[in-house]
Amino acid sequence: MIGVELLKLVRRPRCWVSIALLCGLPITVAIFVAVTHLAPPPGQGPALLSAVLSDGQLFPAAALAIVLPIFLPVAVAVVAGDAIAGEASSGMLRYLLARPVGRTRLLVAKLIAVIAYVLLAVVLVALTSYVTGRLLFGSAPVTVTPSGLGGISTTNVAASSLSGTPLTPADILLRTAGSIGFIAVSMLGVAAIALFLSTLTDSSLGAALGAVAALIASGVLVALNSAEAVSPYLPTRYWLAWLDFFRQPILWPEIDRGFAIQAVYVVVFLSAAWANFASKDITS
Repeated sequence: MIGVELLKLVRRPRCWVSIALLCGLPITVAIFVAVTHLAPPPGQGPALLSAVLSDGQLFPAAALAIVLPIFLPVAVAVVAGDAIAGEASSGMLRYLLARPVGRTRLLVAKLIAVIAYVLLAVVLVALTSYVTGRLLFGSAPVTVTPSGLGGISTTNVAASSLSGTPLTPADILLRTAGSIGFIAVSMLGVAAIALFLSTLTDSSLGAALGAVAALIASGVLVALNSAEAVSPYLPTRYWLAWLDFFRQPILWPEIDRGFAIQAVYVVVFLSAAWANFASKDITS
């Protein structure tokens, strides 16, 4: 069943169209920045985009910042919202459950397919952006500094962290990998909400829009000072905590809270999805 769902995922044109659009947006931004040599000043525009002119190895992180606020969550919500509701609206759900396939098994297979999509999308955005960044912006040269013994030493400094300290290519690679993992887990929270809504309706569009509406409401409340009491518990509150991977030293408190709150949303909404789907009437 899991293999069947993964095969259905990779055979769906909309899966690859959505990933192509996610990868294409940062590439378009990179082309404009490379042609004009104009990047947003630090503190303006997508995070880390101001630094890519000096080193293209930072562009994967900037690309993730470009797609994270809107495009990536919408793509994940559409795929997860279609998981059950899409089968119900086409009449395929009755056929699937008429066969000797347990509802829990089917839901787990759908969940694994959604997880595969999330990982595929985030990793491909990072990989295509890395290639684009290296081609258009190159990499920072090796820094040569005097040594304390009268000679010279070389330091392979690629860029500066958000704290102003130097980062080597290995540092950038590890911190980008951490950012990819954090963003993927954050998107699993979105997927869990959309999957739960997908068990409530036969409209995949309705499930996706419901998840997007929940995220928009969360974003509004996070920005509202009067909602400060509930802000730490909202799904989008720690989405930007991945930037702390690019500080020196890495600031773990916000990252840890981000992982924890997403874990809570995943467990709660997947449990609700299972409880609803296990008793869902599919005959009407």
